[in-house]
Amino acid sequence: MLTMDFPGCDKLINAIDMAVAKGATPAITDSLRNSLCKLIQSKEIALPSCVFETAEDRYARRELYHSDEYGYCVVAMTWGPGQGTPIHDHCGMWCVEGVWSGALEVVQYERLPDGSDGLWCFQPVGSIQAGPGSAGSLIPPHEYHTIRNPSDDTVAVSLHVYSGNMTHCAVFQPKGDQHHYERLDRKLSLDPVN
Repeated sequence: MLTMDFPGCDKLINAIDMAVAKGATPAITDSLRNSLCKLIQSKEIALPSCVFETAEDRYARRELYHSDEYGYCVVAMTWGPGQGTPIHDHCGMWCVEGVWSGALEVVQYERLPDGSDGLWCFQPVGSIQAGPGSAGSLIPPHEYHTIRNPSDDTVAVSLHVYSGNMTHCAVFQPKGDQHHYERLDRKLSLDPVN
């Protein structure tokens, strides 16, 4: 189901459909990551102007497409200067994320054995600075990460393809020392597309 039409939309959806038809998660995400990089760099797709509009106190999420046939959804995210996420998961869904414009810092976390206090334990295992035309994938159980726009003055836009409709996720807030976190469920809302 197309949420909104934009130049190159059919080309994007066809590339995602071809990747998702591969069936196995690693094949899907590899194909999709490569396709997203090529499509972003080719400049054949012009995202709607609304995806470049920031939200004042948080990053913005706008659904561009949901596949009735395959179940995946495409969400554009807009990151104002300094905006980011806490450590979060994708509720067991695979995801491919491509940077459309600006730059994003992505830090991946490894889950450690939980503490005796019921808190979750994580440690960072790597970070990347991703620029336009780069893409990465997250496949459970390696899905814990943060995303942040490190710029002081530039807006960043990323395109996210999820294996399903991402309506909620778990977020992890620091509690106590640097490796202990409290798990909270967060309902995710969508910003209007116009």
